[in-house]
Amino acid sequence: MRIVVLAGGIGGARFLRGLKQAAPDAEITVVGNTGDDIHLFGLKVCPDLDTVMYTLGGGINEEQGWGRLDESFTVKEELAAYGVGPEWFGLGDRDFATHIVRTQMLGAGFPLSAVTEALCARWQPGVRLLPMSDDRVETHVAIEVDGEQKAVHFQEYWVKLRASVDAKAVVPVGAEAAKPAPGVLEAIAAADVILFPPSNPVVSVGTILAVPGIREAIVEAGAAGTPVVGLSPIVGDAPVRGMADKVLAAVGVEATATAVALHYGSELVDGWLVDTVDAGAVADVEAAGIRCRAVPLMMTDVEATAAMAREALALAEEVRG
Repeated sequence: MRIVVLAGGIGGARFLRGLKQAAPDAEITVVGNTGDDIHLFGLKVCPDLDTVMYTLGGGINEEQGWGRLDESFTVKEELAAYGVGPEWFGLGDRDFATHIVRTQMLGAGFPLSAVTEALCARWQPGVRLLPMSDDRVETHVAIEVDGEQKAVHFQEYWVKLRASVDAKAVVPVGAEAAKPAPGVLEAIAAADVILFPPSNPVVSVGTILAVPGIREAIVEAGAAGTPVVGLSPIVGDAPVRGMADKVLAAVGVEATATAVALHYGSELVDGWLVDTVDAGAVADVEAAGIRCRAVPLMMTDVEATAAMAREALALAEEVRG
């Protein structure tokens, strides 16, 4: 079975770990969000790609869900002593090595897709990890502070500001001119199943879909009979993790399992899983032409996550008929 997963950071990475257990013989291709990418200290940092790579490769800080296991922060402390920021973004010493290697390879002319493949050769994540694009795309958030409107990088909004102010708009800068990375469209066309994990529908999955050609390829695959199934990141009218409600509001979508399903729409997704606490949403989602089932969606451990993945694959088979 060939499975394509559109993945953001922590939620996408943890879902993938369960999916690997649920479908150990599957050929899994991950299209990773690069809209969160940021340049810091002269280095190219790809948080979502690295979170997937570290999580599946056994190097993630499990408690945080991001960053490296057994991390230290000597370099960060030394930079701060020189007055060099930003101090709000915590790159650890082990993590720095990844970004140095990536930046050196990019500087030598290798595209991000080739660099990601080289980094994965060390971590052996057990999936094919592709960036959504080799081109530079950065998600920016429009906010208002003290009566002044400005745009900030998504990392500043999410990490520094902790989404403490309302997002007026979310813009994937550069997406309209970007091209899918090599292998992305081919993987989608060849997929037996396409999954949207419980990642942020605006700044993770949404940013991937903003790259011209990717949404169209998924719609075309779905029309040709490939099931496209999503899992709700909203449980009980609240994000499972993070502050997805803030960016959903910026695009006019309520923080409910039903609203997110309708945001994707029946043209894009064939099946939708909601948590059992949102079982009342099933009828509304199905009325919109999307097959829907209520199952436990809390990723409390790998087995619970694997059970979620099995339910997603079962729904895909049901949709396929």
